Amino acid sequence: MRTIGLVTAAFAGGAATSHLAGASTQAQSPYAPFAQLARVLVLVENQYVEPAQRSKIIEGAIKGMVAELDPHSAYMNAAEFALFQEDTGGTFGGVGIEVDTRDDVITVIAPIEGSPAARAGIRSGDQILAIDGRPVRGERLDKLVKIMRGPAGTRVKLTIRRQGVAEPLTIDLTRERIHVTSVAAKRLERDVAYVRVKQFQDGTHEELLRAAARLRAASKAPLAGVILDLRNNPGGLVDEAEAVADEFLASGTIYSTRHRDSVVDEASAHAGGAFAALPVVALVNEYSASAAELVAGALQDSGRATVVGATTFGKGSVQTIFELPGGAGVRLTTMRYYTPKGRSIQAQGIRPDIVIESPEQQVSATILRERDLEGHLPAEGGIAAGAPRAVLIEKPTGPADARAPDGDVPADPTRGTDFALTVGYQQLLREMPATR
Repeated sequence: MRTIGLVTAAFAGGAATSHLAGASTQAQSPYAPFAQLARVLVLVENQYVEPAQRSKIIEGAIKGMVAELDPHSAYMNAAEFALFQEDTGGTFGGVGIEVDTRDDVITVIAPIEGSPAARAGIRSGDQILAIDGRPVRGERLDKLVKIMRGPAGTRVKLTIRRQGVAEPLTIDLTRERIHVTSVAAKRLERDVAYVRVKQFQDGTHEELLRAAARLRAASKAPLAGVILDLRNNPGGLVDEAEAVADEFLASGTIYSTRHRDSVVDEASAHAGGAFAALPVVALVNEYSASAAELVAGALQDSGRATVVGATTFGKGSVQTIFELPGGAGVRLTTMRYYTPKGRSIQAQGIRPDIVIESPEQQVSATILRERDLEGHLPAEGGIAAGAPRAVLIEKPTGPADARAPDGDVPADPTRGTDFALTVGYQQLLREMPATR
């Protein structure tokens, strides 16, 4: 985590007014915008209908300044930055749900396996209307996450709206210490290893190595192939994603980054990866984002994996975290990243080798991708096309229409309970040595 010094401009009410007298001179100065900021601050402090809290105003100005850049840059006050650090660390007190804002409504992305929310039956797509009886529509997401979190043993009541249910549901939950494991694994038939990476957090690479050891110890027979499931993986720490990708590659470039000054940095693979000698199928969907796309793109471009699923989210930018005095922090977009062949992921995503589309995906406007976000960065400086020619498969409706496994590991893929997994499993069998 990089640290920078904090540059501040202090504006005392009267002093700011006196410094603004020479307006024509100020216009020639690169600091003229600070003078305008001081003017507005003085106006608010002296003329607003109610007394204004200066620290709150300044924080709002800083937030607005950074948020204006792109959808992923943000200023975090001390409380928000602490939550952010919890998220990347993987342990916190709460009810165990991933949420996001959709159309101004707090929506459940997924319950965390084994959490109070999962045991209570909360589902992906549920909309949170109230917390402890307080309506939450339009509230800031970070504020609501903070409310839902708390010491283990304390209680919280969620009022949710569920599609197909006429009346809102009220669910009482007891908070627990939530530890989010980021890797789950299972040995399937025909000596196939299934590895699901749910996000890239501190320790994900070590979790993967432990999972590889367990998979090999489960049978005397060697592993014959790997299914790497990156569906619903929102990304996370780039260094962890790089280390995970390295375990599937024996050599070559993993990805490259380009900074504002056009400096190109490359991350290279090393020999001896845990899965580097095995055929691989990678599963992705429209919720696979950022670092997950980095891994999928690396395996696809290097020819190490057949990618199966839906075109990914399309976040091809990297954010650097800067700690500030007082416990605050800034998440700032500092570079774009590219696949080994120079393809830009930004606002385009990774198009699978085998594309699985369902009828609702073809007509739905609710699937949000990077290119739909206001202020998203363009795919600058990379190859806009160049993805492999894809095979298109239409996903059936009905029981076989599961988007991704609800638990850590899937049911038997030969039973068709997860269509994308079934397709990936069958593809892997075709790529495995014939003796298997």
